Amino acid sequence: MAPAYEICVGLKKGHRITANTPRPKPANRRGKSTKNNKFVRSVIREIVGYAPYERRIVELLKISKDKRALKFAKRRLGSHLRAKRKREEMVRVVQAQHRKKEQKE
Repeated sequence: MAPAYEICVGLKKGHRITANTPRPKPANRRGKSTKNNKFVRSVIREIVGYAPYERRIVELLKISKDKRALKFAKRRLGSHLRAKRKREEMVRVVQAQHRKKEQKE
């Protein structure tokens, strides 16, 4: 921290300067999905569809078996956190299907 005023002794001794603001590191961007990346993933999802285990999760969610869907996803994906994320993704899919159905009617 730069001293408020120049003084030779004490905790905040020294010449008053303006602190350098470091440039953001490229590592800070790691994991952030770009606009192009999101578009590519959506196109792939639209063309390829869902994996069989994802379809099973959707079916479980449709009959309100949220806990069962989580357990199933956990077995398939290997970790609790990934399973929770996948279940939330599939919940959004089910909600989108409901919205699409309501707009049709």
